[in-house]
Amino acid sequence: MKIKQVEELVGITKKNIRFYEDQRLLNVERAENGYREYHREDIVRLQEIKLFRKMDISIEEMRALFEKKKSLQICLEQHLKELEHRREGLAKMQEMCERLIAEHQSLDTLNAENCLEEIEQMEKEGARFMDVKKTDIRKKRKTGAIAGAVIMTVLMAISVVFVLWVNTEDPMPAALLAILIAIPVVITGGTLAALAGRMKEIEGGEEDEASKY
Repeated sequence: MKIKQVEELVGITKKNIRFYEDQRLLNVERAENGYREYHREDIVRLQEIKLFRKMDISIEEMRALFEKKKSLQICLEQHLKELEHRREGLAKMQEMCERLIAEHQSLDTLNAENCLEEIEQMEKEGARFMDVKKTDIRKKRKTGAIAGAVIMTVLMAISVVFVLWVNTEDPMPAALLAILIAIPVVITGGTLAALAGRMKEIEGGEEDEASKY
């Protein structure tokens, strides 16, 4: 079956299916014409991947599981320990929020340095807090995508202005003028649509690759 059918059956996007192939979680056969041909075992594997991702099991852990380097029992036991650490971290964050509220702290009275020192100490003791570096990477990727879209939009706007200027100097047929203006307009529309998709992927997709997990 083709990837479109797989998308509909499993509820995983084409981009993420390709991503899982790149991460060696899925090994898809190719037909004689070179196109990927998905079979029942591929559907089962993707359903397993979807289940494990919803359980927040990492790409690396799944790879070890599928390559028979770990049993499902060991994988789940290790993941349970990880979840326990996260729960402890969330409990610590909750306690800090409750304490700051009880102390009636405001932005003017908040001592961020002391709070950070307290968090660092709790991290040394095993508590897990938000990974700021991970958040920063996502912001950088968003900024890069927006910058690329802005540059392309500006270039297309310049090309339209140039075409209009040339037309004032040497008038061209209306049909040709319309085509020359329509091309950058369409490219701009495609760029903005691609930007919207990219923002969605960065915000919630698998596109951050294995380093995200």
